[in-house]
Formats: sequence, C-alpha cells, structure tokens
Amino acid sequence: MKQFEKVIIFYFSGTGNARMIASWFSACALENKLSCRIFNIASKENLYLKEIDSKSLIVFISPIHGFNYPKITSDFIRNFPKGTNQVVLMNTRAGIKVGNIIIPGLTGIAFFVSSCILKKKGYSIVGQIPFDMPSNWLSIHPALRKDSIRFIYEKNYNRMKSHFEKLYSGKTDFTSDKDMIQDLLISPIALAYYVIGRDFFAKSYYASSKCNNCNLCIRQCPVQAISIINARPFWSLKCESCMKCMNNCPLQAIETTHGLWLIIIVLASTACSFLFQDLLTNAPWIIRFLIFNLILFILLLVLYRVQHWILSNKFIAKIISLTSLTHYKFWGRYKANQK
Repeated sequence: MKQFEKVIIFYFSGTGNARMIASWFSACALENKLSCRIFNIASKENLYLKEIDSKSLIVFISPIHGFNYPKITSDFIRNFPKGTNQVVLMNTRAGIKVGNIIIPGLTGIAFFVSSCILKKKGYSIVGQIPFDMPSNWLSIHPALRKDSIRFIYEKNYNRMKSHFEKLYSGKTDFTSDKDMIQDLLISPIALAYYVIGRDFFAKSYYASSKCNNCNLCIRQCPVQAISIINARPFWSLKCESCMKCMNNCPLQAIETTHGLWLIIIVLASTACSFLFQDLLTNAPWIIRFLIFNLILFILLLVLYRVQHWILSNKFIAKIISLTSLTHYKFWGRYKANQK
C-alpha cells in the first residue's frame, strides 16, 4: 500500500456518530500535515468531484442500518465516479457498554457489497474498519448513560488514532475480518430489512401533542422524508430511521409508536393464522413469509394514516403517547458530543 498525501472523507450521520469518526480521522490527518476535506453525503454537494486526485485517500463513513449501509450511503457509493484511489470503508455500529467492555454491533453485508462496487469502479480497498459507537436506536432501547457514552468515545478515539497510524504507515487495515463469520450469518436479515424492515421503522415515528410545528425535523431531515400533512409532521417511506429528528427535537415531541407496532403485529398474525390454517395449509414457508409481510405492510400503511389523522384529537393523542416508551423521560435522547 502506498502512502497517501491527501484525505477526502464522505460521511452520512443522523445523530453524529459517523460525523465524529470523520472529525477524528481528519484531526489525525491534519496532525500529520496532510490536506483533508470532509463532505456530508446528505448535503448533495458536487464539490468533491474537483477535490479528488490519484494521491487522495478516500474514506467512506456511515452507520449500519439493518446490517447494511443505509440506502442513501449505498446509492452514493453506487453512483460514485470511477477512479484508482485507495479507499477505506468505515462504519459506526450500535455499541453498548457492559462493565469495562463494549459489546460490538454487526456490520453484516455493508463492507462486502460496497467493496465489490468500488473495486469494479477501479478503486483499491485498503481498509475496512468498524467502530462501535453509542447506540442511538431509541425505538428499541433507552439512551445510554453519559458515563457509558464518554467511556465508548474514549475507547473509539484511541482506536481511531491506532487505525490512522497503521494506514499512514503504508499498511492495510482489515479489522472487519475478525467479524466475518457473524456478518455472513446475519446477512439474510440485511435483505429482509431492506425489503420490508426499513419501511416498517420508517412508519414508526409521529409528532405528539407537544409538537409546536417549528419544522426543525423537516429542515434537518437528510433525506427529505418528512412533510406536513393535516398540520403535523408526516414520515414517508424515504425515511432512513437515522434518528436525527427524534434526538434533535427541542421539545422531545417526536416519539415511536410502539402501541401501533403491537396492534399491527397482532392483526397480521391473526390474519395469517386464519389463512394458513383454513386456506393455505400446505403453503411452503417462503409463501407464508411473503404473505405475512405483505399483510404487515398493508396494515402499516393504512393504520399509520389512520393514526396520523386521529392524532388531531388531543385525548387520543395522549393515549397514543402513553403507549410509547419514548414518551417517558427516563428513555432519554442521544446526540454525539454529549458532555
């Protein structure tokens, strides 16, 4: 591997983990008197085309959603111009502190798919490095405590410096290889998430009665997935579930509709039980899987609209909020760089 003279970093970030990794790598480059530019994938800038030359190390950094890069990152890499540069792929995964260790997340197929695309474009992959940053997926779990967040930051900052030194010395860095078996085993779930899972989570956010229509969530959404319908924010299927809106809302008015999830799953399971017991008793498992997900998706689209409509009633909106774990103060919120 040849040494690089410049660094160009492309990142996508919802709550700031990937942006923080990008800033740490940039700081290491600047300390070594290297030119470094950082570009936000969601900004749609084209300036990066003028910055790339053969002496630049290109770095892609993005969170993992459903054991793959989110669609916005995958599309960016797929549409990236051809070149011969050296490339480092990084990701941020859901890290959880337990005692004095960080329980790692999983990368899944993110590196494999992106490496194949970039190699076909002529690039040379010289690094694949995951970082287990504080998990921000508040739809699933409460926010981590500040001491746990600081601990994870410190561990990953030291790791970043070590990875940079290895790359800058002319060595390759495929830290992800040690996770290869787990990533291969989990890869089928990445496809399921891309087909149906991402849409399921995209339709899980709503603005509670605390919303004052400041429209900050709409202005900051990196994929323009939020619009105003019936005088309140409405999430489309373009949503990447990056959690930026929920974690940045100054009133913590954006919540996850756990109650609706439960209703949809119960209704879909009941409908499928009737179908498979009385009508499709000999259907193979793949047919059952597809039918269940089709019913789930239809119910999701219909009932999410119904919920959005009835949220205009303050009494009903309060009941819906009470069924959401994210409504309660103990659940908290997360943004990178907490002190």
